[in-house]
Amino acid sequence: MVGAAFLAGRAALRLGAGRIYLGLLDADAPGVDLIQPELMLRRADTLLQTDLQALACGPGLGRSAEALRLLEQSLRAPVQLLLDADALNLLADNGRIEGHLYNRVCPAILTPHPAEAARLLDCPIREIQSDRVRAARELAERYRSHIALKGCGTVIATVDGRWWINSTGNPGMATAGMGDVLSGLIVALLAQGWPAEAALIAGVHLHGAAADRLVANGVGPIGLTAGEVIDASRELFNEWAGTDKAY
Repeated sequence: MVGAAFLAGRAALRLGAGRIYLGLLDADAPGVDLIQPELMLRRADTLLQTDLQALACGPGLGRSAEALRLLEQSLRAPVQLLLDADALNLLADNGRIEGHLYNRVCPAILTPHPAEAARLLDCPIREIQSDRVRAARELAERYRSHIALKGCGTVIATVDGRWWINSTGNPGMATAGMGDVLSGLIVALLAQGWPAEAALIAGVHLHGAAADRLVANGVGPIGLTAGEVIDASRELFNEWAGTDKAY
């Protein structure tokens, strides 16, 4: 499952996070990303010994006992934290670690898709989809975290009860790896000192806007890939950074 970690790392690198460490659990994981050799690959159990500004936990993690141990360590770490993918599944399966998340000094960011949200709230997916705003706000309150409930019109909810519906994105994004790229974009902003709420809102909007630009330029929506969105995000973010337009 190293592909998910590579996508997240490449996205973070292209959005300006600087030095990127990837902690990989797979014993057969490669020692270098041949496409993006700037990424610094490490054993997952050594990653939290590194001086980190922000951490994304979940893409490519798996659901083993070792993965659970690493998630618990991540929840206790005094660092800006994003949880996605199997980190959310492990959280849903192991209620005893929920308190580690709720009691963090700084709220974390959770980015579930509807099925992961249903597991976190222990309810059917249809209940999530029938009132996505309610579900996102309930997740934010229960886990004392900022939430991006992904899907058509991603719902962002913050711990203080506010919420937004993202207006960017298109059906071509319903493909493997898009969530991993989103995690990388958000954690890159966190690593550059953005407050968690702002990083979440900007990352979600940028992710969708980059995919929209690709489609407008004739790339997709059919066959649009997560990797293509990475470079489009960098291009668009640099344009925003060169104007007075608010992120």
